[in-house]
Amino acid sequence: MDFPNPVSRRRFLGGAAATAGILTLSPSELAAMIQGQGQAQAPRRTITEAEYDAIAKIGNNENCWGPPESVTQAMIKAMKYGNRYGYPDGNIVQEIANHHGVKAENVLLGAGSGELLDVVGLTFLNPDKKVVGSDPSYGSVYQQATTIKTEAIRVPLLPDYRQDIPALIKATKLHYRETGFVYVCNPNNPTGQIIPKREMKKLVEELPEDMPILIDEAYHHFVDTSDYETSVPYVLEGRPVIIARTFSKIAALAGMRLGYVITTPEIARKMRAHQTGTVNAVVKWGGVAALKDTAAMESVKKKTIALREATVRDLKGLGYESIPSHGNFFMVHIKRPVVPVIDAFRAKGIIVGRPFPPMLEHLRVSIGTEEEMGRFSKAFREIFTTTSAAGSKG
Repeated sequence: MDFPNPVSRRRFLGGAAATAGILTLSPSELAAMIQGQGQAQAPRRTITEAEYDAIAKIGNNENCWGPPESVTQAMIKAMKYGNRYGYPDGNIVQEIANHHGVKAENVLLGAGSGELLDVVGLTFLNPDKKVVGSDPSYGSVYQQATTIKTEAIRVPLLPDYRQDIPALIKATKLHYRETGFVYVCNPNNPTGQIIPKREMKKLVEELPEDMPILIDEAYHHFVDTSDYETSVPYVLEGRPVIIARTFSKIAALAGMRLGYVITTPEIARKMRAHQTGTVNAVVKWGGVAALKDTAAMESVKKKTIALREATVRDLKGLGYESIPSHGNFFMVHIKRPVVPVIDAFRAKGIIVGRPFPPMLEHLRVSIGTEEEMGRFSKAFREIFTTTSAAGSKG
């Protein structure tokens, strides 16, 4: 697969010095800087703007194109409220409610869906209550369980990397008295696999009727199959379901932090008691604009899918199979330990996904710009050609 490369020699050389600075960082330091980690132990120095801009950032499942003009302008206009507490917020909660056909009392805002996943943990977990979920999946929920001094009951994925719904139901029933809630990510991160709608229905209907179910739909907007549907209707049925959504992905507001859950009024009230109210004025207006700009969101979806499928085809042509994905990322089976490969990409100024145990021969790759995917494709060939040649000589 050939990608057009709009990078001029001048731009490339201008970024070379910045990339050289990046290469002095250890893998853990660079990961901490780029992936928002390292709170417990700060890196030795802060990454510069030039260094950051020189990196191909395809490791965090972000929207590489940035917010659409409608969202940017809405946030610029909202800056006039930056010095106020009680400010107009674009009626963001009601707009979200209208968007999903629910009531405002079913909606709870958060500073990104990550905050809300933590709040679910604070609401339903304690040292005597655990979370049941698939493994691997988005690890924040399980990390929060550890913070609360409890643990996760992790159910392995099936051999084809789908989530094992019968096993999740069985584990929950077996540990019913010690389970605080069940967690599924749909589509799942890091695999990109969906839970088909008939299997989701089975999960909701066969779990104990009072068992809360947290369904993370962060990548909902990238799904392109009729075998999937949102679980919002289960909330309307009055079931104890919590749907988590984010503006970080399709709307490109990862750095601005805005997410929400749709759930029953009772659960929303319980969760609200654990919140700090940290959503800022500017991003609320950006969220309203994003909900209305459906054309921009559809454009991002189409570009993302096209680049994802083109890259997957390219890798398949090289002999490397990828897990079918419905997200803005994919996992490729590289047939060798992933950590050295992650480091090899880093040495070329490309940040790919972190390891996801136990899938330690799979590399998660986020979809970046056409230029970034071109850099990835070129680097992949170089890394795997070099290591294959070295192996054959031995």
